[in-house]
Amino acid sequence: MNAPAIPGRRRLVRAAAVPLAGRMGLAAVANVGATAATPAATPARAATPACVDPAEPTPPQTAGPFFTPDSPGRQSLVEPDMPGTRLTLSGLVLATDCRPVPHALLDFWQADSEGRYDNEGYRLRGHLHADDQGRWRLQTILPGIYPGRTRHIHVRVRAEGGPLLTTQLYFPGEVRNRRDRLFSPALLVAVTGPDTAPAAAGSAASSMAATFDFVLAG
Repeated sequence: MNAPAIPGRRRLVRAAAVPLAGRMGLAAVANVGATAATPAATPARAATPACVDPAEPTPPQTAGPFFTPDSPGRQSLVEPDMPGTRLTLSGLVLATDCRPVPHALLDFWQADSEGRYDNEGYRLRGHLHADDQGRWRLQTILPGIYPGRTRHIHVRVRAEGGPLLTTQLYFPGEVRNRRDRLFSPALLVAVTGPDTAPAAAGSAASSMAATFDFVLAG
């Protein structure tokens, strides 16, 4: 199935990532080893993003009913023996003038592989900070689907002393993208292929990698 086209107004994805996002559905991801639970401190990213000044801010979306405050600080939401396709998300936090936003806070929460949220604890919930160049990286799993929604991950992003952005990230090639009233092509991650991080010992889970750059207004 073909991914929805990424509109021209989204000017922030890397030139190499856009064709991949358009060509690859999730079924194209090969079965390779799962990522380790402890990611590298700094993700390997291109030095200069394809950003046009002024860049359009990332669209906000509802937080939904499943947000839990005070999530633990961590760069990996993956727990031992957690089922699901391992997913490495990475990207940049930028201002509208394309400058990196250092030390921005990113707070993630999502459903598990069966489409269920942990509303009593902090499973698949956590926050991290971008580095001094605005780079961030999260290791998690591909979220499952539940009635009424397409596949998505929730996130809150805030620069130091800045306003809060609450939004959601979506995946290309999902049939339900067409029916989800909240879905926005501007919030599609760019699937870059199977993750190349070392596999966790004894794990046979498949893995994938994707990128998204957040642009903060104000």
